[in-house]
Amino acid sequence: MARVQSAGTLLYRRGPRGWEVLIVHPSGPYNRGKPWSIPKGVPEPGEDLEACARRETVEETGVVPGALHYLGTVNYRKSRKTVHAWAGPADPHAEPRCASWEIDQAQFVPLEQARELLHPDQVPLLDRLAELLANS
Repeated sequence: MARVQSAGTLLYRRGPRGWEVLIVHPSGPYNRGKPWSIPKGVPEPGEDLEACARRETVEETGVVPGALHYLGTVNYRKSRKTVHAWAGPADPHAEPRCASWEIDQAQFVPLEQARELLHPDQVPLLDRLAELLANS
C-alpha cells in the first residue's frame, strides 16, 4: 500500500519570547484532544508538493509564505503518511486566522511550546528548523 503524501510549511518569526512557529489545530469533536500540526494537506492531481504546501498554508491560516527552504520529510508511524515540509520566515505582522473549516485554531507559538503541542511524528521538523536557524 502506497504512503499518502502531504505537504506543508513551518513558518517562523522572532517573537517577544524568541522564535515562534505557525501551527494549527484540526477542528471537530473527534480532534478535540488531538495534537496540533503544521499547516498541510494533500496535493491536488498534478500539483507540485511545494505549491501544495503554499496553497494549504494560505487556505488554512490566511498567511502567505515567502521564500521557503525544504526541510525534508517525516513519516507517521501509525498511519501510512509522509509529510513533506518547507520552512520560511513569516511576516512579523502576520495574523493567522482559521481560514478553513478544517482547523479551529491557528497561531504562532514559541518553538519550545510547539514541541509539546505538535503531533509527535512532526517534532523532528522543529529540530531541523532549529538547526537551520542556528546556522543562518
